[in-house]
Amino acid sequence: MGDLSSEERRSITLGKHQNGATVSSSKVTEPHIEGKQIHSFSVSFTSRNELSCSVCSSNNSCQTVRSRTKLMNVLIGKRKPREVHFIFKALIEEGHRPTLVTYTTLLAALTLQKHFKSISSLLVKVEQDGLKPDSIFFNALINAFSESGNMIEAMKLFHKMKEKECKPTTSTFNTLIKGFGIIGNPEESLKLLDIMLERDVKPNDRTYNILVRAWCNEGDIKEAWNIVYRMISSGVKPDAVTYNTIARAYAEKGETSRAEAMISMMQNEKVEPNERTCGIIVNGYCKEGNMTDALRFLYRMKDLGVHPNLVVFNSLIKGFLDSTDPDGVDETLSLMEEFGVKPDVVTFSTIMNAWSSAGLMDKCQEIFDDMAKAAIEPDIHAFSILAKGYVRSREPEKAEGVLKLMHKSGVYPNVVIFTTIISGWCSAGKMEYANKLFDKMCEMDVPPNLKTFETLIWGYGEAKQPWKAEEFLAVMEKKGIRPQRKTVQLVADAWRAIGFLSKAKRIVNGSGDDKHEMYRDRKLHDQKEKQNGSYLGSPVILPMDNRHNGTTSMVIKTLKSSSSRRFITVGNSVLLSNVCRFRAIRVWQMQLAPCAC
Repeated sequence: MGDLSSEERRSITLGKHQNGATVSSSKVTEPHIEGKQIHSFSVSFTSRNELSCSVCSSNNSCQTVRSRTKLMNVLIGKRKPREVHFIFKALIEEGHRPTLVTYTTLLAALTLQKHFKSISSLLVKVEQDGLKPDSIFFNALINAFSESGNMIEAMKLFHKMKEKECKPTTSTFNTLIKGFGIIGNPEESLKLLDIMLERDVKPNDRTYNILVRAWCNEGDIKEAWNIVYRMISSGVKPDAVTYNTIARAYAEKGETSRAEAMISMMQNEKVEPNERTCGIIVNGYCKEGNMTDALRFLYRMKDLGVHPNLVVFNSLIKGFLDSTDPDGVDETLSLMEEFGVKPDVVTFSTIMNAWSSAGLMDKCQEIFDDMAKAAIEPDIHAFSILAKGYVRSREPEKAEGVLKLMHKSGVYPNVVIFTTIISGWCSAGKMEYANKLFDKMCEMDVPPNLKTFETLIWGYGEAKQPWKAEEFLAVMEKKGIRPQRKTVQLVADAWRAIGFLSKAKRIVNGSGDDKHEMYRDRKLHDQKEKQNGSYLGSPVILPMDNRHNGTTSMVIKTLKSSSSRRFITVGNSVLLSNVCRFRAIRVWQMQLAPCAC
């Protein structure tokens, strides 16, 4: 993934302007890189260049720092944290002193990237620079730990605010309440509400809505309603977010009719249902396979004064595809045209996924190509569908080719897509390619997760190379990922599969880090294989790769048994007219040939 030259990097950062960003009045232009990817890097908080900026060294407000910080904020809004890192590093290298706002913005970038290990040292660095953290900075720190589920550190920071004479705000408490909800502990969230009241910090509608969501996420709708009653008694009026959260909980439990019934309750309380409300209900009916009520509710939306949006139409398309009802998909696309709603990347991805799940990658690729023709930029999910489809069809070389497409589109790969492609090479028995891709992943600073390691360990087990599988236990430790019981069992199973039962027992008992013993085991295995003259065949495909899910099996069965000819179309979208008006995605272009299953 081509690196940038030092001159290009400086040009991007400075925007060809001396003040450090391309600024025209109040408008800030983000760095633009054609055909290049910005590689992330680890920002060092322990050392920095000497201040060479005379303005920064005299502790005055530096225009360059202000403009770069503003640019960083723009990039955070566009969810481009890697570019934020790049700009921050350039500031340090050029001898500028970041402000507290700059550090807070950097903190937001680290949180977006889930680089939580780097966050702990950030507070120390801020204090070393002589900056006094404010409540906004502390809130950002607490939010980072809350997002990671590390509520112990989040609460430590909460208590540290008092030491620093920084008063917690409603936002501080809301963040902590959200954090306990994330880890599935709404009881602690409720205790924080009581602490707020004790400290005369007034809860707002967001406070109560977070609590409602915490209980709903645990499936306890009764307790969620109790929060609503407490909310009303405190003088805070429930809003659309409150009711939508409970409606979603009903829909997720398969009780979408109760979610729809809440509309009357909302109207009685003078709260109008919105697009989100309707989207929850339509999606709920679709997930239940109740496409009749899903379509009925679409027409009811007109009476409610809510215009159907893409979320509603995409849910309907997926629902009809899952129900193997191409006529329903056709009707939905016609309704999209009627309502003047243009398809987006999700629309195309949904139909791509149907083809991919059915194992028809030529059709899936066609939809992807049509999306490009319609000037719709594919996102990470669309690329993931493409890669996963090629892995399913046992074409890992094409799956890895998706990374090149992503590079051309300026989309940075994540751990999911790397792990998916690695699983393809493992299933094909080509572990050297799987290992090369793992190395590439690490070079690109995409942190592997537990699934990545378990996939590689499984692959080496199938390839009859348990010593290589065992080596990855040590790599996991270095990467800060704790092997689970299942992970260790995979290594033990790898040894057991080649007849080394004592070695399998050694792994399970936790003494699997003797490299000399592991090397000796490998030599013994090689000698044994040579004596037996046995052939190590290619590993079997992962169960997830050679099994169709229920929906796919139903699709294939329907196609085989159908006496009528069905045509699925996606593509040939006529998106542009003189007024760039969407006309149609005609969905029935190519005949679905019966699958050879």
